Amino acid sequence: MTTAGEKWTADYVEAWRSNDPEQIGALFSADARYFTNPDSEPRVERDAIIAGWLEDLDEPGSWTFEWRILREDAGWFLVQGRTEYPAERDYLNLWIVQLDQDGRAEEFTEWYMPRPHGG
Repeated sequence: MTTAGEKWTADYVEAWRSNDPEQIGALFSADARYFTNPDSEPRVERDAIIAGWLEDLDEPGSWTFEWRILREDAGWFLVQGRTEYPAERDYLNLWIVQLDQDGRAEEFTEWYMPRPHGG
């Protein structure tokens, strides 16, 4: 059985691959807050999240992402991942996601730590 966190994360990866505004928007509640890192000012509300994503997008096929849910409980979950950009860099990722009752993110915070390329 797929958990809410697994479904949301798989949908996020699909939106990341497509950069489709509708797929991106479907991930987030209308008043969501998206922190691109814990110390940044969040992108607030779905339209700002979509616009920020499209300004900062990764080209399809330029990366791979492996992930697993570390913990999921009562509307929130943690994701551990690794993003590889074969042409230039690799990152370890940690996401904290809080979902609303409809399975959309109300708050998303990501950390990404650079790794030695190819390491």
